[in-house]
Amino acid sequence: TYASAMADKWRKSRSAVALPWEDEGKTHGAKAGQNKLALTYVQSGRYLETFYKAMFLFVHSAEIAGNQGGTNSSEGVAKPLPPPDVGKPIEVKVCKASDMQDGEMREVDVGGGKALLIKEDGEFSALGHKCTHYGAPLVKGVLCNGRVRCPWHGACFSAKTGDIEDFPGLDSLPKYEVTVENDNVVVKTNKKVLEKSKRIKEMSCHSPDVDTVYLIVGGGGAAISCAETLRQEGFKGRVVMATKEPHLPYDRPKLSKALDSSGEALALRDKNFFSVYDIEVLTEKEATSLDCPSKVVTFADGQTIAYDKLLIATGGKPRPCTSPGSDLQNVCLLRSPTDGNYISQQGRGKNVVIVGTSFIGMEVAAYFAGKASSVSVVGVSSTPFARVLGEQVGSVLRKMHEDKGVKFYMNSGVTEFKGIDGKLKEVVLQSGETLPADLCVVGIGVTPNTEFLSNSGIEMTRGALEVDKMMRTSQEDVFAAGDIAHFPLPMAEGEKVTIGHWQLACAHGRCAALNMLGQGVEFNSVPFFWTMQYGKSLRYAGHGAGFEDVVIEGSLDDMQFVVYYIKGDSVVAVASMNRDPVVAQAAEIMLSGRSLSREDAQAGADSWKTQL
Repeated sequence: TYASAMADKWRKSRSAVALPWEDEGKTHGAKAGQNKLALTYVQSGRYLETFYKAMFLFVHSAEIAGNQGGTNSSEGVAKPLPPPDVGKPIEVKVCKASDMQDGEMREVDVGGGKALLIKEDGEFSALGHKCTHYGAPLVKGVLCNGRVRCPWHGACFSAKTGDIEDFPGLDSLPKYEVTVENDNVVVKTNKKVLEKSKRIKEMSCHSPDVDTVYLIVGGGGAAISCAETLRQEGFKGRVVMATKEPHLPYDRPKLSKALDSSGEALALRDKNFFSVYDIEVLTEKEATSLDCPSKVVTFADGQTIAYDKLLIATGGKPRPCTSPGSDLQNVCLLRSPTDGNYISQQGRGKNVVIVGTSFIGMEVAAYFAGKASSVSVVGVSSTPFARVLGEQVGSVLRKMHEDKGVKFYMNSGVTEFKGIDGKLKEVVLQSGETLPADLCVVGIGVTPNTEFLSNSGIEMTRGALEVDKMMRTSQEDVFAAGDIAHFPLPMAEGEKVTIGHWQLACAHGRCAALNMLGQGVEFNSVPFFWTMQYGKSLRYAGHGAGFEDVVIEGSLDDMQFVVYYIKGDSVVAVASMNRDPVVAQAAEIMLSGRSLSREDAQAGADSWKTQL
């Protein structure tokens, strides 16, 4: 941005259309090749520091001072470029040091903005006050062991530096200078920095003299997290991301919550970001085979890419319904923004049937309530979410939907889809009942997108790739992350699991990147997910598969509760609604290697949170 502003200033001051280095027909006193060097870096938009270096070569060898009364390169040295405008300095006394307790966080006013002031181990730090994921107020989160955890979705940041340490979200928090003067805590920054709610960690770029290739197959959370981590850790080889989708990496959890959003609106980064940091994103690039001994991936277009290290992060694909008529028009699966846009358009004002009562299905139902003529949900269990959240919580969520006009057909399934002229008109249930249907969305789970690896020699379990604590597969220099990884979960004593959560996929990607670089880092994160329906958000942390009992704190009817999922005598997962930051607090305890007991759950959050 600064470079562009300086370029515009140059043009205006000289009534010129082109900058000196844009005119290949003139040298302006520069040595041969220097103008072309500047042109190369300006056009590529890579690294501002590199641009300044190129400009330095130019300004000391070309005539640039003309209309400003300066001298050309044969007569003297031109004035250096001024530093960027960072705005008005801000210095504010925000509180007395003696007023803050150790382990306390406060949201303080700083020159018309706000900052999160932290006191831990007797030291102060000041960071951006909103989570970089969806903007949650971090002061309502959890401060523990040198990190701040978001109360909404569990993202974690260093309390000292603001660097992101766990996901979701990709960006770090701004950090401000803090001093203590005569018991006054003073925060120092400037207007421009204070206006920014996010900070991209310092990242490297590709160096032409490094020919190492790290290939990432996939374009989801694990893929982009891996790519960014490689650059953040100083990797200067090529980073190539190949995804079969036509879109840049996007915020996939929003798909079922905002069906009408475009790929561009959901994008996690824009094209310029990938260009600046030399992350090559190849869209509509579907992998068809992997030759591990030769270290080569083959793609559907016939191209091959050789790699030095490989991350496979192809994610899951929706499981289709196999009932007769499932190939009719408007029997849909939701996997991409294109799918979402089509579903949104076809369902408005029409009869919508949803098959499946887990998160995708129920979020689509919530989206269409009030938009469609009718919304019917078909499920094989007795209540929605029964397997993950239990009968009691599922019943509460079902009532929430029914209050919005959604009808449920439980303990049932689809025997046939009927249509006219190839287009869906009815859905026939196992009970014999027939539902009018202009659109049917099938959300009955996912399967690993790993068929192309059938001859790769990689060990698999039910289609998922076996990995160790460092996300390494059974093949040398091949890593896996996200929904397709069968990995050891620390909080489950190393039991191997396959979990399709966005936060975990991002954490996998970071861990894989660190180990692609040989850092020997073992994966350690607590599964954390959420669902938003009718303005109500339910949070969940842990791994509750096979839970045997639940302990409920609060009121399910009032939708203000905490649910503890018990296995043996241990709490294996915690869910809540309108009780932040309880789930974030529980996640911190689980991350530390400790666990809550049934007795802790019965005592309630106000009792066990003292363990933090």
